[in-house]
Amino acid sequence: MGTKNNVTEFVLFGLFQSREMQLVCFVVFSLFHVLTVLGNLLVIIIINASKTLNAPMYFFLSHLSFADMCYPSATTPKMIANSFMERKTISFNGCMTQLFSAHFFGCTEIFLLTAMAYDRYVAICRPLHYTAIMDRWKCGLLAGASWVGGFLHSILQTLLTVQLPFCGPNEIDNFFCDVHPLLKLACADTYLVGLIVMVNSSMITLVSFIILIISYVVILLNLRRQSSEGWRKALSTCGSHIITVLLVLLPPMFMYTRPSTTLAADKLVILFNIVMPPLLNPLIYTLRNNEVKNAMRKLFRVEGNMGEK
Repeated sequence: MGTKNNVTEFVLFGLFQSREMQLVCFVVFSLFHVLTVLGNLLVIIIINASKTLNAPMYFFLSHLSFADMCYPSATTPKMIANSFMERKTISFNGCMTQLFSAHFFGCTEIFLLTAMAYDRYVAICRPLHYTAIMDRWKCGLLAGASWVGGFLHSILQTLLTVQLPFCGPNEIDNFFCDVHPLLKLACADTYLVGLIVMVNSSMITLVSFIILIISYVVILLNLRRQSSEGWRKALSTCGSHIITVLLVLLPPMFMYTRPSTTLAADKLVILFNIVMPPLLNPLIYTLRNNEVKNAMRKLFRVEGNMGEK
């Protein structure tokens, strides 16, 4: 750990070396990023503008949409900009900021999904006590705990990495600064740091996954007692959550619940995790939710009437 840190920037290899494929990446991911930001921003606006979407589920959904808007923004713009660069570099401070931001918003997303699963559990399994259990103060506490949990996870990952000495080489075979490639470049024994990183990430992803699976199993068992109409409505809502959970949690479980090694598939797996869930979540939660669709129609109808006047 006493080795001097003489690295001031890192070189990112990106996804592809081919110039043609880099141009394809620029077009595709620019489009995806714009759609992601606009889609999640639309969800936030609809929830905050609608008087009918005041249930706790939509409160958590607005937080999830904000996290989904920020999560890819930590890495995708730099990846898009690097599509034009012959030498794709990022400063040391920029690299650590990117590492912190990606893990902060990604981990917060996982905690928010867990809070949303708890909300669905109370709504379906304890409907008579729902308003008492999920009051405004407790919803705020759960959302705040999700953001604090994401911050604590991310600051630990970043502090463990930033104090390592880097003396060269400085080339990262990835499209952004992630913890495993950086540990590989450190000029020191990173076994203990890698172990702490793995335990930290494993506990969050595995424990959250187990909690989410158990909660939805309990929910589905309780749904058998519902009427056919109640069954369909609850199953539609839970189905959206289950799809999102699988999209969000499976890639990090593959990436971070193993020793600090890099695999050929890592770039594609983490790319899927950064791009697809934030892009698809607005569609999943709007197209499968009649209340959100009705609120969207009312909002656009009001704006259309105001425009005509």
